[in-house]
Amino acid sequence: MAAVYQALHRRASSLLCRLHSTYVRKMRYLNKLKEDDNLCRQAQSSGTFYLFHNLSPFLQKAGKKYLVPQLNAAETRRILEKFPEAEQWMEKSVLIGCSDEHTPHFALDLGALEKSVIESELQGSFIDLRKALFVVDGKDSPLLASAQSLLRWHDSHQYCSKTGQPTRKNPAGSKRVCQASGITYYPQVSPVVITLVSDGSHCLLARQPSFPPGMFTALSGFCDMGKNVEEAVRREVAEEVGLEVESLRYSASQHWPFPSSSLMLGCHALVGAQQAEISMDSLELEEARWFGLEEIVEGLKREPRSSKQDDGSFLPWFPPKQAIAHQLICEWVRQQSA
Repeated sequence: MAAVYQALHRRASSLLCRLHSTYVRKMRYLNKLKEDDNLCRQAQSSGTFYLFHNLSPFLQKAGKKYLVPQLNAAETRRILEKFPEAEQWMEKSVLIGCSDEHTPHFALDLGALEKSVIESELQGSFIDLRKALFVVDGKDSPLLASAQSLLRWHDSHQYCSKTGQPTRKNPAGSKRVCQASGITYYPQVSPVVITLVSDGSHCLLARQPSFPPGMFTALSGFCDMGKNVEEAVRREVAEEVGLEVESLRYSASQHWPFPSSSLMLGCHALVGAQQAEISMDSLELEEARWFGLEEIVEGLKREPRSSKQDDGSFLPWFPPKQAIAHQLICEWVRQQSA
């Protein structure tokens, strides 16, 4: 009987802990905001807002740092009052999260308004997201990335693909509904594999012509419909550098807003050291080569602005800490060092 009582007590205690979990309560609150339109409209009056202008986030410079300001509802309205139809602008916001204290966070794109007026009023600048991710704090970059992806999705899905009629978003921005047919559209992400290839003692990095000078990163490519992650990795490595993967392992995932909204699935792939001669696809890549441990360690220390040499060439440097490619490279370094 005592054993039964202890088991029931442990089960009840576990359930109570889950019910009082900050994370569980926050997720359930966010779900209510998505499902209850009236509750979400009320939350807009007490929430905080991240501002964008044509998908570029608003940042404020403080010394050498860039901050991502959160404006409360009153501050946001004060800015909007300088423009016509201010009340309608609040309705364009989308829910992107909330604090542990249940303060909802919204993103709002003011692309149709005069940028200079907003920047002057708030003493900051709207900066292209690719550049912003290099300079903001690591905790802010995922929020900016997910906010931009959701705003971009709404901008590109204003009409029903079946009827051609306008769609309307719900207050939270978690879906759009065609008013003519009732079809509901939900934001979607595209799975992408990003793979660090190794032959055991070197890792392979590549660059595309569109990359900043000197930047190398891991191989990446979209997953084909009907294929799994393993097949996507093997296909991408074969296509881009002409190598055959012997084994692979999954590392981690990351949302990435480029080119639209991608789910990056990070993997490590091993190829045979005796068959590691690169045959590069020049239509996709500008350069691909093997890097040793010492060169990788030096490249991780290097910043883009310090990579240019006196002769005009650039030393290799790698994606910022916020990117999953950086994480894959660091994992490889730790494995080699061990």
